[in-house]
Amino acid sequence: MFQALQRRSSKLSVLRQARNQQPRITYSSRRQYASSGEGSKGGSGKPSGDFSDQVEANKDNPISRTLKLIGNDVQRMKKFILPSSYTNPGAKGDTPDSANSIENYLERYRRDGFQSHCDVLVIGGGGVGSSIAYWLKKRARQGLNVVVLEKDATYAQASTCLSVGGLRQQFSIVENIQMSLYGADFMRNSRDYLGDDVDLNFTPHGYLLLASEAGAEQLEQNSKLQCALGAKNELLTAKRLKERFPWMNTEGIALGCHGLEKEGWFDPWALLSGFRKRAIEYGAHYVEGEMVGFGFRQQPDILAEGIEEGSYEGIDRAFVKMKDGEMREIKFAIAIIAAGAQSGAIAKMARIGTGKGMLSIPLPVEPRKRYVYVFQCENDQGPGINTPLTIDPSGTYFRRDGLGGNYLGGKSPLPEEEPPVDNLDVDHTFFDKTVWPNLAQMVPAFEAIKVKNAWAGYYEFNTFDENGIVGPHPYYNNLYIATGFSGHGIQQTPAVGRAVSEMIIDGGFRTVDLTRFGFDRIIVDQPMYEANIF
Repeated sequence: MFQALQRRSSKLSVLRQARNQQPRITYSSRRQYASSGEGSKGGSGKPSGDFSDQVEANKDNPISRTLKLIGNDVQRMKKFILPSSYTNPGAKGDTPDSANSIENYLERYRRDGFQSHCDVLVIGGGGVGSSIAYWLKKRARQGLNVVVLEKDATYAQASTCLSVGGLRQQFSIVENIQMSLYGADFMRNSRDYLGDDVDLNFTPHGYLLLASEAGAEQLEQNSKLQCALGAKNELLTAKRLKERFPWMNTEGIALGCHGLEKEGWFDPWALLSGFRKRAIEYGAHYVEGEMVGFGFRQQPDILAEGIEEGSYEGIDRAFVKMKDGEMREIKFAIAIIAAGAQSGAIAKMARIGTGKGMLSIPLPVEPRKRYVYVFQCENDQGPGINTPLTIDPSGTYFRRDGLGGNYLGGKSPLPEEEPPVDNLDVDHTFFDKTVWPNLAQMVPAFEAIKVKNAWAGYYEFNTFDENGIVGPHPYYNNLYIATGFSGHGIQQTPAVGRAVSEMIIDGGFRTVDLTRFGFDRIIVDQPMYEANIF
């Protein structure tokens, strides 16, 4: 408990320190009036001394002195708030109508409500980032000024919106199970959290994981752990699988694990929209712009491993390219990298992976392209509407998609098959050669199907161990990370957002302890792998 209080005190001190870093305006002591001697009035009633003394006396008039000090304050505040590129309209080569004038900048500032300072800057406004903003503002409201930086307010290529929206507890790592259980509870009570106007369209048909003889024992162990933690599922032998799901070919299948409660799929866009809407309602500010860099400042009083004493540099500013191309700056006390597949690139802007000591270790998150195919079964002879999301031992999956007889499915490619990530084009050959044969093996009715639609999206792929990275960065005392969930992040967004808010507000985890998911495991080379059940 003492350590938790220390952490909380440390985090709150970061906020106080950042607030105190604003320029303090000090004034010289007021001019002393002479009570006698030169400059004082003589017996004749006329001012003594020369004309310059009279001028100086006039300058000491209280009203004049006050106006002068106010003017100086305004100039100092302009220098503090405005970027160095903005000049006075009276400057040489500038005009009052100049696009670069202070007045025009302030007018744009007032018009768009741009937040140039904040307590917490969340970089990335997708599912994870918006959940963080939601929980911070829900719990702190007026206590924290939260800004969310999102590159594309349409979310056209956001991983959240392009996912299949699955929710399951069928994992082998305790933290993953706990986060998904928390997500299930959140979605069950989503109207209490997000309001009556948000409908997640949760479909509670569960997951069905299939294992070969080689993976049956691991699947059974996973099931016991999941049920001990609060999940509810059942183990089915090949015979029972065939009885329960007559559409299935059980050849080569030894065991299946079927989720009975708290599993299924939902509308990821509705969840993201709910987080964002409520976060804004609670006072969070969303900025549409592209993160292009961090600002650094010397902090010689801080010592860090691998860094020469007195040379430590912290981060306190983000440079943002707005939609119109204008460059702006946001000063922050705390920053959180929650940029999904682009998180690794954002981290490099903070010298993570390119610096010395702890900064030499990169954030191992990169985009990986995944395809989702929508297909229809000939004569609608496929599995019924209550079919669970089914995954075979190869990782090929499918589920029903609505009531129109459509299905969607896909498979993660092998490492040597990874497609390029410079675009979101769909490879239909991958379906024909890899996905379709596995589907037809699992469901004989899928021998005759027709692809109706397809799309591609990015996984925020953690190349270290394919699990989330949540917590503070060990070098920067004001930088947090929440990324790398490698395909199962959307179902964990409620828990992750809550966890990050607890670190900042409470000084440590309270709901789900994600200490083992911190960046430190990368430094000490202790990956946390999900047990392979294939």
